[in-house]
Amino acid sequence: MVDEPAEIVEDLYLGLRAGGALRKQRRGEPLTAEEQEALGRWQQMSTWRKAVAIGAFAVGTFGLGFTLGGLVFGRWRKVRA
Repeated sequence: MVDEPAEIVEDLYLGLRAGGALRKQRRGEPLTAEEQEALGRWQQMSTWRKAVAIGAFAVGTFGLGFTLGGLVFGRWRKVRA
């Protein structure tokens, strides 16, 4: 398992960089050395570390959307009521 929260954040960031590199690669654009390195590191990472990084991203995104939605629609309902 991932020992430190910082490693999860680093894996998440690496996944985002690799995802951007893959998108550029699919469009036929040339990759920078940094993007190639990120893509290579992501491909070498174990499956469970990838799953943890993707899961952390999903939970964080859902939590942020849920919180912002509650704030926006909670105020809207109070104003309309």
